[in-house]
Amino acid sequence: MRLRLVLSEAAQGLRRNVSMVISVILVTFISLTFVGTAMLLQMQISEMKGYWYDRAQVAVYMCTDVDTGGNCDSAEASAEQIDAVEAQLESPSLAPYIQRYEFETHEQAFANFQEQFSDSPLAAFTTADMLNESFRVNMVDPDQAEILIDNLQNFAGVQDVQDQRGYLDQIFSVLNSASYTAIGLAALMLVAAVLLIATTIRLSAFSRRRELGIMRLVGASNRFIQTPFILEGVFAALIGSVLAGASIVAIVHFFITGYLRTTLGATTTLVGMDEAIIVVPVLVVLGALLAAVSAGAAISRYLKV
Repeated sequence: MRLRLVLSEAAQGLRRNVSMVISVILVTFISLTFVGTAMLLQMQISEMKGYWYDRAQVAVYMCTDVDTGGNCDSAEASAEQIDAVEAQLESPSLAPYIQRYEFETHEQAFANFQEQFSDSPLAAFTTADMLNESFRVNMVDPDQAEILIDNLQNFAGVQDVQDQRGYLDQIFSVLNSASYTAIGLAALMLVAAVLLIATTIRLSAFSRRRELGIMRLVGASNRFIQTPFILEGVFAALIGSVLAGASIVAIVHFFITGYLRTTLGATTTLVGMDEAIIVVPVLVVLGALLAAVSAGAAISRYLKV
């Protein structure tokens, strides 16, 4: 009987404030969608880092006859210099750190260049001998690339030794910035949702001030009075949370799994439904907690006035 009365009071409050309830649902939906998107983006960045960092190579560029930097003096790296670098790669001091390596000739570098930049005007003016021959080295532990760089950068005929993860760091920096922006927007929207829920509860309490006065006179406890208002906020926020969860599932299904996976193929790893299943419950719980806390604080403050 007591539970039925509490639920009846909550339902009555929702009917009286339909427009405000819809506002709470929409704000909660939008803010939690931002939160879920930011979570997915962070998961995606972690997936991509694990995928690409494991495949990132250390490139040992040999001199061409036009290079003057590094250990070059406008002379092509000789066969003896190339053999010396290869011998160092196979030496006991470096071999334990190297998973595998391959040598890229001028012709192979030119073929790769033509494939990647076929639409660029530079392709018409680039010849094979202008591109560096290089060793492409996969490390057992990519974090130990500095060992290889320190060992080879002073070898005769070596123009440069580059850890290609440096290029990836720039990309991930941009992605992290986008993620932090989404988190910032989500935080602002969550603040707006909390304030709107609190305002809704206070207005609902004000519209029923005579009823609340009577309930106090007959000895109703503050907890009994507060519970219907908290349920109002939680119910509205739960609807918004479920909608946000549905939008996250739709983003993963239609955009990531449907579009990106088809477009990118096996070039990288992407988040999927497994990650969405983790995100959705977090959004629902977060929405309910925020609503309960903000509604409880609002009605408690109102009853003390």
